[in-house]
Amino acid sequence: MPGRGSPPQKERSRPNDTARRAAEFTHVATTGKVSGPELPAGIPWNPRTVAWWQTWRECAQAVLFTGTDWDFLLDTAVLHNELWTGTTGVAAELRLRVAKFGASPEDRLRLKLEVDSDVALSKQPQTQVDPRKARYLKAVDA
Repeated sequence: MPGRGSPPQKERSRPNDTARRAAEFTHVATTGKVSGPELPAGIPWNPRTVAWWQTWRECAQAVLFTGTDWDFLLDTAVLHNELWTGTTGVAAELRLRVAKFGASPEDRLRLKLEVDSDVALSKQPQTQVDPRKARYLKAVDA
């Protein structure tokens, strides 16, 4: 099955276009809050599906989900459960469905969705100060 082409680029090579493209992205932050409903009782859910559902309920983009999104995701959970209980032939549909919610970094680029988290911010490279210029710097109280 063919793919969807190369993922969109977050930054262009033209410097004057970067600010405009950055403004096009929706920024969501990891809050640690749980959104959405529990999985319905009475269905023998696979433990992997229960963990998968909890991941979706805690993800940053869950704050953007509406009621219809959660219904669609619940139908997707049924497919996920079938996959983990041995039903074949649902993997492709499952992949397409989770892509609509931004499951992978590539999916989030396509959706123009950026997750701001403490982990991502801490991994940003620190600016290196030239030792020859360091003597001109001084610390100030905030």
